[in-house]
Amino acid sequence: MKTVSILAALGLASAALVVYADPAAAPQQGMHRHGHGFAALLKAADANGDGVLTRDEALAFAAQRFDALDANHDGKLTADEVRASFQQKRAERWKKIDTDGDGRISKAEAQANAPRLAARFDQLDANGDGYLTPEELRAAFHHHRHGPSGQ
Repeated sequence: MKTVSILAALGLASAALVVYADPAAAPQQGMHRHGHGFAALLKAADANGDGVLTRDEALAFAAQRFDALDANHDGKLTADEVRASFQQKRAERWKKIDTDGDGRISKAEAQANAPRLAARFDQLDANGDGYLTPEELRAAFHHHRHGPSGQ
């Protein structure tokens, strides 16, 4: 039972990493984003690449993910460790998109480095200045998750 709980927690953490690590993907509509992320997660866990995930592969993958999240290597995950990992992944993704390092994403940067983001660029550019900021993406994600009322 303990193994099942650990796997469930790691599955949720891994799925969250897939979603939250990509600020460009976060504001999108529908389940396609989640389905694609889950397929990629399964592919990553399939160690021998045979298209089938065995219990041993799942356990090994879960252990790898756990170890990657367990920053102080004490064999326990805290909310702070998971949050820090999400923030690090989000920052890495932002840096890959924001190639000029000015802290905002131009439409050209989005087109070159994040086509899904580019497709929704004008909708996400709340102030119409031709750039996306972390604040605009957070607001769009919050609006998508909680609706216009913010609840």
